[in-house]
Amino acid sequence: MKVKGVSTSPQIVIGEVMKYVPFTCDAEVRKYEGEDPETEIGKYESAKAKAAEELQNLGNFLKAKNSSNADFVDAHREILNDPSIDAEVRQMIRTGSYYADGVIAAIFDQYSELFAKNKNELIRERASDLQDVKMRLLRCYYGEPEKNLAKLDKPCVIVTEELFPSDTLCMDTSNIKGIITERGSLTSHTAIIARTLNIPALLGAEGVMRAVKDGGCVVLDGTAQEAVIGAKAGEIEAYSEKAVKVEKDMEITRLYYGREPVTSDGTKIDLRINIASAEFDKTEKVSCLDGVGLFRSEFLYLSAKALPSEEEQFEAYRKIAEIFREKPVVLRTLDIGGDKQVPYMELPKEDNPFLGNRGLRLCLSREEIFRTQLKAALRASAYGNLMLMFPMVTSINEFRAARDIIRDVMRELDEEGIAYNKEIKTGIMIEVPSIALIADRIIDEIDFASVGTNDLCQYLCAADRMNHAVKDYYQDYHPAVFRVLKNLVNVFAGTGKCLSICGELAGDPLAIPLLAGLGIRTLSMNDTSIARAKRIICNISLADAEKLASEVLNMTSDREIEERLHKFHDKIQEKQN
Repeated sequence: MKVKGVSTSPQIVIGEVMKYVPFTCDAEVRKYEGEDPETEIGKYESAKAKAAEELQNLGNFLKAKNSSNADFVDAHREILNDPSIDAEVRQMIRTGSYYADGVIAAIFDQYSELFAKNKNELIRERASDLQDVKMRLLRCYYGEPEKNLAKLDKPCVIVTEELFPSDTLCMDTSNIKGIITERGSLTSHTAIIARTLNIPALLGAEGVMRAVKDGGCVVLDGTAQEAVIGAKAGEIEAYSEKAVKVEKDMEITRLYYGREPVTSDGTKIDLRINIASAEFDKTEKVSCLDGVGLFRSEFLYLSAKALPSEEEQFEAYRKIAEIFREKPVVLRTLDIGGDKQVPYMELPKEDNPFLGNRGLRLCLSREEIFRTQLKAALRASAYGNLMLMFPMVTSINEFRAARDIIRDVMRELDEEGIAYNKEIKTGIMIEVPSIALIADRIIDEIDFASVGTNDLCQYLCAADRMNHAVKDYYQDYHPAVFRVLKNLVNVFAGTGKCLSICGELAGDPLAIPLLAGLGIRTLSMNDTSIARAKRIICNISLADAEKLASEVLNMTSDREIEERLHKFHDKIQEKQN
C-alpha cells in the first residue's frame, strides 16, 4: 500500500514504525464503594513512584546529551514531590472515598488555574508544567507506557498525526530515521524542523496512521513523495538499491557546499543560512556562507519555561554575531502567534490567529518584552554585523513605531555608556500583501527587506497553511506570488538595498532558477538546502533563468507553472548525467 504526501528531501529510508500518539484523558472525580481508601492511596503512590522513575531516566538521558532542555525535568520533579499537592491528594482520597485518578486531575487543575492567574510570570509559567506532570501521573496510574520523542530505544520512523513545537524540543534525533505525518505541508513547523535537523519527512500523508502498525516496516520514499506500507522482501531490496543511488547523488551534491554560488554565465547569488537558535556550532561552514538571512529569535522563547532575560538574549545574539563577524546576521524580532504559541505568555485564544495579534503587532502591544529584546540585540550589534528585521508588518506606521522604540532604547544605552552599532540596519519582512503593494512608497525608510513566502502565499491565496481542509488552495506556485516578487525586484532595483527571500521557496530546487531569473540575488535557507541550491545555481545560466521567468510570468495557473519548473529542473539533471 502506498500513501502520498509531500517530502522535505529526496532521501529514502526504510525503518520500523513508531506510532506517536501523545497520552490524553479526561479523569472525573468518582466515588468508590466497598474498597479500603488505602488501596487507592497505594495506586497513587505506585503511579507517583513510576512517574519519578521516568523523570529521573529522562533527566539522565538529556544531561548525557548536554541538552539545554534538561532543566524542565528538574522543574517537573519538583512539582511531583510538592508536599502540599501530595497532602491534598491523600486527604481527598481518604475523606471523600474517591478514586485516585479523579482526585489527581482535580487537585492539579486547581493549582494550575491558581498559578495561571498569578501576577508573577515565573509562577504563571508553572501552570503548563503542572498539566504535564498531571498527565504523566495519570498515565502511570492507568499503566499506560511512556511515549515521547526524547528517549527512543532503537532507530525508527515516527508516524503521527502532527508534530507541534513542544514535541520537537527534546527529540532523540540520533534514533529518528524519518518522520511521516497525516497533517502538515512543506511550510509547516514539522517541515522546517525536519530540514534543519536533516531528518527525511513526508507530510500530509492522509490515512497513514490507520495503515501502519507499531513495529511494522515502512519505506519513506522522498523521490516519489510517498510512504510504502507492507512492502515485500523484493520491494525492500529494490528500495535499498534506490536509496544507495540517491545517497551517491547526495554525496556529489554535498561537495558543492564549499563552492561559490555563481551561474555558468558569471552571476553571483548570495546564499545565507536560516538558524533557529544560538546553538550554531558549524563554525567551519561560515566561510561557505554569505551570512545569516534569518535568525528566528522566537525559538529562544519557545524552548524556555519563562521569558528569556536581557542577558540570556544578549549572549545568544552576541555569539552568532561574533561567529559571522562582518557578514550580515539578520535577527528577526519575536515572531509568535499563529502556529507558534508560548504558554507562559498567556496569549488569548483567537478564532483566526494567523490574522490576529502576532509578530510585530504583538511586540508593540507587549512593549516591555519588545524593549528587552531590542536592548539585548543592540548590545550584541557591537560584536558583528547584526541587523534587525520586523515580522508581520502591514503598514509603515508599525515600522515607524518600532523604529521609535529602537531610538528610545538607544538613548538608554547612551546614558548607560553601553556600546552598540549606531548605524544598525533595520528592515522588514514582506509577507502581507498590503505592505508589498506599497513597497515603492516605503523603500526610502527601510534599509532592507526579506520576503517570507510562506505567509505571503497564505495571505495571497486566503488559505490557512496549517488548515488541512484547505491545503489544495494554498498554492506555492500561484502566479500571484511570482508577480508580487517581480514587482518587488523592480522597486529595489538600483537602490543598493538588499531584497532577499527567506521563506521555504528560497530552498526549493524547482523555484531557485525562477527566483534568479526574476532578479532575486539573495536567498536564505536551512543549512541542509545550501549545497543543493549551490549545485543548481552553478549548473544554470542566468540567460536561461530569465527566459524561464518571462514564461512563468505569463502563466495563469500553479499547475502550469509547476510543470514548467519540473521540465527546467529535469533538463538541469540531464546535463549533469
